[in-house]
Amino acid sequence: MPNQYHEQNRLSWNEATRRHNQHKGDQAKFLREGGSTLFPEEVALLGNLRGKSLLHLQCNAGQDTLSIASKLGADVTGVDISDEAVDFATCLSRDSGIPGVFIRSDLFDWFDQNRRTFDVVFTSYGATGWLSDLQRWGRGIASALKPGGKFVMIEFHPAALMFEKDWILHYDYMGGTLIAGDGVGDYVAESGGALTHTNLPIQIQEKFVNPQSSYEFPWGIADHVMALLDAGLTLQLLKEYPYSNGWKPFPDMVEAEGRRMFPPKDKPIIPLMFAIIAIKPDL
Repeated sequence: MPNQYHEQNRLSWNEATRRHNQHKGDQAKFLREGGSTLFPEEVALLGNLRGKSLLHLQCNAGQDTLSIASKLGADVTGVDISDEAVDFATCLSRDSGIPGVFIRSDLFDWFDQNRRTFDVVFTSYGATGWLSDLQRWGRGIASALKPGGKFVMIEFHPAALMFEKDWILHYDYMGGTLIAGDGVGDYVAESGGALTHTNLPIQIQEKFVNPQSSYEFPWGIADHVMALLDAGLTLQLLKEYPYSNGWKPFPDMVEAEGRRMFPPKDKPIIPLMFAIIAIKPDL
């Protein structure tokens, strides 16, 4: 039986993905001409992947997946729940000339059916908060990795997600509490161009109102780490960052070089992203 919350999120992401891609210009041309949507952090975490297979969980519309293929040399497969995202990613692969396989599926259903293993499993930026069960997520990652394979993630920090946009503490930190929302928003426009390859200001003609509601699940750092350890992986790296890449969680964020967003000087420094590398033991 499909997860009712995930299914509603699929509908919400379909609406949001159409909106987001309206802001991003000719992405196929950008990639075809050697462009990349990767930030330095994930490039450093992933390293040289030439000749290796990579599975990108919750790959969205495929820009980062195909950038990993073209810049780091991986043979890429992406999985995402959104029909719109996977259709766009498939067309983007064709039009850019960068090979990639994209699969439309609820991540948990795909884990249950998958029999292939990969050298690297990767996930990034706004992914795990849409998943209702991190223990199941950890087991799925372990099952999709070859012995000796590497799991890499970079994600927005749960500490930042505790606040409303006016810096008022509001949301739970841990435990996967269900949060019913108004739908996936137009965070691409709200970030002022920092989430597009052009980095140019976005002119908003009308405010986006998603007709489909959504559900999120806040998870703490320990929830992520223990899901991976309980699945038999070995933690190699845990890192926190005092800035967010591209995304502006609060309107008064200060943009620095490289599209890094920092809190304003009158606010305390808090972690805004974190990274994990975990290894599947080599039998």
